[in-house]
Amino acid sequence: QVQLVESGGGLVQAGGSLRLSCAGSGRTFSSYPMGWFRQAPGKEREFVAAISWSGATTYYADSVKGRFTISRDIAKNTVSLQMNRLKPEDTAVYSCARGWGQRAEDYDSWGQGTQVTVSS
Repeated sequence: QVQLVESGGGLVQAGGSLRLSCAGSGRTFSSYPMGWFRQAPGKEREFVAAISWSGATTYYADSVKGRFTISRDIAKNTVSLQMNRLKPEDTAVYSCARGWGQRAEDYDSWGQGTQVTVSS
């Protein structure tokens, strides 16, 4: 099992940027692909982005493609999500998790999440 802790959320105006970070514990953290999901109030959890264990492969939900960038620092055991040109509809709790794919059930070891609020 790997422990995951997200940080970097906050309140930002539409058009602004935020950078989320997911810190992982354990020697095997860098061996696993990782993903970011988000969940807005009253909505189902939604896939945002994923990155392979090496960082060589990434993919994104259509709703964030071109605005968000996922990356990882293997030496620091972190996975980041750079979010630019934020929109009010990006408001949600963002969580990182270990796994691969666009379905939440393909992931385990979820973090507790960090709130992102985008004001119009």
